[in-house]
Amino acid sequence: MTSLTTFYLSGIIGKEAFGADGDAIGVIKDLLISAIPSGQNEPGQQLVIGVRLKIGRETRFYSFNSFRVFKAREMLNVTCTDLIELGNGDVNNGLLLVENILDKQIVDLNGRKLVRVNDVRLATLSTGTFAVAVDIGIEGLLRRIGISFQIKKILSLFKINIPAKFILWDDVQAIDFSNLNIKLSKSYAKLHTLHPSDLADILEDLGKKSSTSVFSALDEEKAADVLEELETYAQIHIVESLPVNKVADVFEKMPADEVADILDELEDDKAELLLKEMEAESSQEVRELLEYDDDLVGSIMTTDYLSFSASKTVEEVLKELRIKKPESAELYNLFVTEKNDELIGTFTLRDLVVAESDKRVNQIMKSEPVYLFDDQKTGAIAEIVSKYNLLAVPVVDQNHQLQGMVVVDDVVEDLISERRTRTRKRK
Repeated sequence: MTSLTTFYLSGIIGKEAFGADGDAIGVIKDLLISAIPSGQNEPGQQLVIGVRLKIGRETRFYSFNSFRVFKAREMLNVTCTDLIELGNGDVNNGLLLVENILDKQIVDLNGRKLVRVNDVRLATLSTGTFAVAVDIGIEGLLRRIGISFQIKKILSLFKINIPAKFILWDDVQAIDFSNLNIKLSKSYAKLHTLHPSDLADILEDLGKKSSTSVFSALDEEKAADVLEELETYAQIHIVESLPVNKVADVFEKMPADEVADILDELEDDKAELLLKEMEAESSQEVRELLEYDDDLVGSIMTTDYLSFSASKTVEEVLKELRIKKPESAELYNLFVTEKNDELIGTFTLRDLVVAESDKRVNQIMKSEPVYLFDDQKTGAIAEIVSKYNLLAVPVVDQNHQLQGMVVVDDVVEDLISERRTRTRKRK
């Protein structure tokens, strides 16, 4: 009889647990771990706090403290010294490994992708039994159906090994907590560490129900960043799945041009509901962009830009930037306007940084700036961007009043989107 330090979930599920007298007590159906980290847990690991045991026709949760897993004659055995039923609080704040992890899609935080769990590795330490890793490899599948040993033995004759594929528990984030009474903000906390584009890729790979649940758990700032990165079909699904007030709150954190692009894909009634729910200023900016035809420059310009008076000093501009903390795209090109918003010049962040602090904007700006008209065809953008090597081009109306800017990032995204659309149609 050997005391185990490590074992697999597949090896214990369906096993009978025996009492001190050697009689069978019940069948193990699942293990419960603490889903909310506590000070007693080892770093990066989750403590097994309970066992779901079927006794006769009833299935109940019992404390795992009185259970012991050991190996005898190459077989896993489980004994129990005392059945101590778990309270509802422990059960509701726990995570079932079979029900919520095994065979489910989980997020590999380190690899920033979705993977399927084939088994769970556990370890018994002096402080308890912990879930330490998930098995996402072929060996885990073979182990589940009971042929891992035989297959490995056959392959060893040809000097072939089955590579182990594990993800440490600290790099795992479960997706489906629908059967547990756990607040999503706590359950999905680790997902907030991912880059919005990575999280968008994960949401696109999830089922519709799960993607909506995960998105709903994000704070408004993160949700806005992620929604911008999603493909159009995924954006529409999210917008149509969530309450109007929730979507409107997220829209208010997004650039107006991004919101306009999404609303352009919705039914008119739905778009109008969202616009009415948004704050008046944000809503008006989006409405103005929606008035442009799709093939005009104004339809893809952003109204989030930075403009300054020609009389301001470099130090004053820098101070204003520190206060506003603008997005990186807003810093691609900085504009100089008169009181009536007429565009008279541009300057770059480099121009600002290398200039003396007491110099005025009119001393560092480029007068006679390159610009686009809002009613020009979008085909004119590529020529100007290429010719002048610009990251952002100011957009003016016929009175030369500044309306916004076209950012190269958005132009590239539109081109990629068009190419993907054409590819789907060919398929």
